[in-house]
Amino acid sequence: MAWLTLIIAGLLEVVWAYFMKQSKGFSLLVPSIITLVAMAASFGLLSFSMRSLPLGTAYTIWTGIGAVGAFLLGVALLGESASPMRIAAALLILAGIVLMKISS
Repeated sequence: MAWLTLIIAGLLEVVWAYFMKQSKGFSLLVPSIITLVAMAASFGLLSFSMRSLPLGTAYTIWTGIGAVGAFLLGVALLGESASPMRIAAALLILAGIVLMKISS
């Protein structure tokens, strides 16, 4: 259960990061509200998963999901660069997530 909540928390981190960008510096109401709700839910689920997962493992995987997910969303929806260096960086983060999971 802790792993499932951690994955959902990481996905919610992608949601709040995307809607924070869409809020244009919290100047648009609906994206700002979605940002804050997703942020609170993400932190709450991260906190729940940390009850049974080690801090370093949970936090690394949560931020990794958020970082790689935000990168992919930025490329897919916002037209951000998918240069070889950025792709390599995302793959290294993904490798770190996998290694952290395997080591736990």
